[in-house]
Amino acid sequence: MQKEIFEFNQKAKTRLGIVFLVGVGLLLLGFLTRNLGKHEAGAEGHGDEHAVVVEQDSGVAHTVSLQEDAHQEGAHEGDNHHEDDATHAESDDHHDEGSAHADDHHSDSHAEEHHGDGGHTAATGHDEGDDHGEGHAEASWSKRLGVDLWINHIYWFGIAIVGLFFFAIQYAAQAGWSAQVKRVAFAFGGWLPIAFVVGVVLFFVFGHDIFHWTHSDLYTKGDDHFDEIINGKAGFFYYPLSKGGLGAVFFLVRMVIFFGVWVLIMRKMRSLNQQEDKLGGDDWFFKLRKWSAIFLVFFAVTSSVSAWDWVLSIDTHWFSTMFGWYVFASWFVTGLAATTLVVVFLREAGYLPNVTADHLHDLGKFMFAFSIFWTYVWFSQFLLIYYANIPEETIYYVERLRNDHFAPFFFVNLIMNFILPFLVLMTRDAKRHTMFLKVVSVLIMAGHWLDFYLMMTPGTVGESGAIGFTELGTTMIFGAAFIFVALRTLTKLPLVGKNDPMVVESMHHHT
Repeated sequence: MQKEIFEFNQKAKTRLGIVFLVGVGLLLLGFLTRNLGKHEAGAEGHGDEHAVVVEQDSGVAHTVSLQEDAHQEGAHEGDNHHEDDATHAESDDHHDEGSAHADDHHSDSHAEEHHGDGGHTAATGHDEGDDHGEGHAEASWSKRLGVDLWINHIYWFGIAIVGLFFFAIQYAAQAGWSAQVKRVAFAFGGWLPIAFVVGVVLFFVFGHDIFHWTHSDLYTKGDDHFDEIINGKAGFFYYPLSKGGLGAVFFLVRMVIFFGVWVLIMRKMRSLNQQEDKLGGDDWFFKLRKWSAIFLVFFAVTSSVSAWDWVLSIDTHWFSTMFGWYVFASWFVTGLAATTLVVVFLREAGYLPNVTADHLHDLGKFMFAFSIFWTYVWFSQFLLIYYANIPEETIYYVERLRNDHFAPFFFVNLIMNFILPFLVLMTRDAKRHTMFLKVVSVLIMAGHWLDFYLMMTPGTVGESGAIGFTELGTTMIFGAAFIFVALRTLTKLPLVGKNDPMVVESMHHHT
């Protein structure tokens, strides 16, 4: 018997619950590991602690030398390092200045002073500086947790909004082949209301840790931490509600408007689908096409602006005219991979009996094509910045290519998101074989999580954000929650619209 409506059974819920609890366990393990390590390091004595400070400040000096490399080709790295005595003196000054700031906000601002001068390459120094203040070990882990939560928030939100985007494209283009699978993608949109709440909460709790531009003293002329470049962007980002408060009124207004319109259109589309299933007729299809066109126009603008707000502004000094396209490409191919993976699993579970190898072939072609598109945007952005050799632009890649921690991930990112999907999906048979599709889908989803990790971690916590228990735990928690919401949303509509005028065409689709 054909299964028209997805049944979200207790077995599936239990498995997701186990994944969620394992994620919580890994998160706690990351917290304990971090704090036990700090406790053991502190037990070595004041002399050893002082030596560590000197070594860390040397690391900051090395980071600054990378910036100078971007300004002057052929400059020797050794020329940028101070002698041992000078380094020792700098570490003492850094320690004294850090002690003068009692609250976390001013400590963060001082540690990121280099951020205002040359980009954000002192992020590592900032985090390490925090660790040397009294009682800051837990705060440092808290900052790392906040960044990891934000990475996963943006990543899973991208899959949700792309599900709605994919659904809208099918109606706007009057596509017939996708009638069997488009509601699967549409179910991802159920995460959007939750993503809004999560985004607002994370911003108010961890905003100062994630976004350097939220510190009020950056906009106060005459203050030691005044930043002329960031102050020039105050009209877009910063408008304080009160002195010293979280001055991000415009930022939050944009977030509310974006999510409000997205959720409104999603619910309207769901209502029209329900009416189509009950009443039939072509009127509902044309209404859905109209709302899809409205959404696509709105999304064309908001996808780029949200990428600037939520990702690009982390590196407040850096800029790229291609960044909106780059983030969209990463979101889109990840959403396609998630859609393909769910369709394959549903088909294997006895659902979607009319989904054939031809439909899977088309999904495989989408993943293949947009993996190439992502690579095209990635390479174009990199090549333009490399060729122009402007220091304000190159620093973004310098700290990812010249850093021993991030450099391997930089190249793994290309391998996972382009080389392997390209080679595996190149043949026709591979796009029609469920095993290949499952492997490539998982590979792409993991690869683009790494892509967002590389976008956000260097400018926030630096090397202290090395992938470990904390990162794995937050990803499993978000993943389990997202899948739970998506599958529950999938039960609210039949998997295939029985009165959709494109159903007959999709049943006779051949490639």
